[in-house]
Amino acid sequence: MAKPAPLSPLAPARFPDLPPIAGVRLATAEAGIRYKGRTDVLMALFDPGTTVAGVFTRSKCPSAPVDWCRAALKHGTARTLVVNSGNANAFTGLKGRQAVELTAEIAAKAAGCRPEEVYLASTGVIGEPLDASKFAGVLDETAGRAAPGAFEAAAQAIMTTDTFPKGATASVDLGGVPVTIAGIAKGAGMIMPDMATMLSFVFTDAPIAAPVLQALLSKGVVDSFNAVTVDSDTSTSDTLLLFATGKAAAAPITELGDPRLKPFARALDAVLLDLAQQVARDGEGARKFVTVAVTGATSKRAARRVAMSIANSPLVKTAIAGEDANWGRVVMAVGKAGERAERDRLSIFFGDIRVAVEGARDPAYDEAATSAYMKGQEILLRVDLGLGRARDRVFTCDLTKEYVAINGDYRS
Repeated sequence: MAKPAPLSPLAPARFPDLPPIAGVRLATAEAGIRYKGRTDVLMALFDPGTTVAGVFTRSKCPSAPVDWCRAALKHGTARTLVVNSGNANAFTGLKGRQAVELTAEIAAKAAGCRPEEVYLASTGVIGEPLDASKFAGVLDETAGRAAPGAFEAAAQAIMTTDTFPKGATASVDLGGVPVTIAGIAKGAGMIMPDMATMLSFVFTDAPIAAPVLQALLSKGVVDSFNAVTVDSDTSTSDTLLLFATGKAAAAPITELGDPRLKPFARALDAVLLDLAQQVARDGEGARKFVTVAVTGATSKRAARRVAMSIANSPLVKTAIAGEDANWGRVVMAVGKAGERAERDRLSIFFGDIRVAVEGARDPAYDEAATSAYMKGQEILLRVDLGLGRARDRVFTCDLTKEYVAINGDYRS
């Protein structure tokens, strides 16, 4: 197995201080699924009455755990979550389905709940059968150790090619009652969300009914995890789950029209965006965090497609890695996006520096100033289409030689 990649230069200085969430207990374990000498299983236990919402990959080849969770969501409640790293349990046929069933049985027994209240997620190598019997030796003991907090250890247990654990939190007033949101995520490669390999689990003590929780999550993912790309590849295993324990002393929210939801939704969106941006900052081999903003579009959909065309272009991403403001490659990416674009209305900016306008290089273009800007770790690439008022933005990273090395050695 390849050696772990060095810490991303875009990593935060430290893991954030995530407060405990009432009704949530966490523990990790070593099951030896693929990695040796490190934790590779996360177990979360939830108090009775916990509601759940989820969004998943749109891949036509989803993993067995994704299929399991989609079915379990119909019940709207959760008592435990089990996540493993090292094996995605994807493209494993009947063996994969049997593995999730066995895992759910083992987890349900350990948690004292029904199998349909168990949620599962797996990440790692695709196409290799998962030996679910390994959970039998650890989940009972793990459930006995579960305790509030421990989010950093939880985030570390689900890492694969990640170089740092990812977490985010927010507090908000829910009609006079303080509530807390805390979330963790993993993801560094195979990231092109279509719902980002990407797993994320968010927890809150707010009392919110499952249908309302689902609506909030489905909306919040659009401009967070669905606005991130590392390499244009959508995983078989993408899973984002939101659990609400209802332990905060507030009246339950059962309707989307409840005015208390607005500040909660803003706080949830902030947590999702923070986690999504951390995924881009930990892109495999990344050295630069890139925001691609498109303005002057005819619709948000058009702006998103143009932004993703730029963000996913290997030529654009390698130019950024080489600190080269090669705006010709941006023109190429705009032109191939499949959305309306007019060459002579197009403006391109690197940061605040306009490099191209009206179908040609900006007359005031300064190569030295632009080159100096490109040496920074955070790059804003902005395109104005000059066609309308709609806008959108996505997040990505540069494409370096390290990306090839990591993925060339992934299974070896």
